[in-house]
Amino acid sequence: MLGLPDDRCLVMGVVNVTPDSFSDGGRWLDADTAIRHGIDLVSEGADLVDVGGESTRPGAIRIDGDEELRRVIPVIRGLVAEGIAVSVDTMRASTARESLEAGASIVNDVSGGRADPDMMALAAQTGSPIVLMHWREHSAVMQQHTHYDDLVEDITRELVVQVNAAVHAGVDPERIILDPGLGFSKTGDQNWTVLARLDAFVALRHPLLVAASRKRFLGELLSDGDELRPTDRRDDGTAAITTLAARAGAWCVRVHDPAASADAVRVVARLGREAR
Repeated sequence: MLGLPDDRCLVMGVVNVTPDSFSDGGRWLDADTAIRHGIDLVSEGADLVDVGGESTRPGAIRIDGDEELRRVIPVIRGLVAEGIAVSVDTMRASTARESLEAGASIVNDVSGGRADPDMMALAAQTGSPIVLMHWREHSAVMQQHTHYDDLVEDITRELVVQVNAAVHAGVDPERIILDPGLGFSKTGDQNWTVLARLDAFVALRHPLLVAASRKRFLGELLSDGDELRPTDRRDDGTAAITTLAARAGAWCVRVHDPAASADAVRVVARLGREAR
């Protein structure tokens, strides 16, 4: 897809052009700094870079579309000018459209097309690959929506509803990427259940994106007593999940620190060739 490697799991680096993201909010808010960071991520092994201007951490409050555009468009243009493949992390069709016009190649919509009724039509019109994440509600209230009768069955069923809506709108099924939405309307224990059953999501026959990097459930697992492991010390745990995701057949992992994950996906690919 898009000229990216197809013989192994891909690694997507994260550039949050935000003041309030849970891991690195405020570090890359300046466009030039964000562009340099994206270049560094690629030099460390990322295959593509995901640029977002609106935090979706639990409890985050939405910003307006003009501010989102002000944050992401200069960064996307700068990275594309360096020959870097870019995805835009947005729930707004208007932001997605301008990002694609600026050179982005993929729309990564954490709402799975549910937050903006125009998103599916945009993906159909442009032919852009689109990531549909499992999503129930906006960040401010999403952790009030963690009840499932059967966790994996319910998530896969809700993802299929989103896929069907996209196809009905005219999106090419081969351009749809799925994301089970770790940390979104899910408890820490539920995240681990999802990771243990990635086979159920791979079985939906769409490329699978896994985004576990530095999330709270890792901080809880690796905590020292009552203190969460700090976000910048969760990268080894993230790389472990990368290994498991790649082994399960994930198309891509989304990470803040790509170096270890870039090594991990190559190890898994080599083992896979040997097994075949």
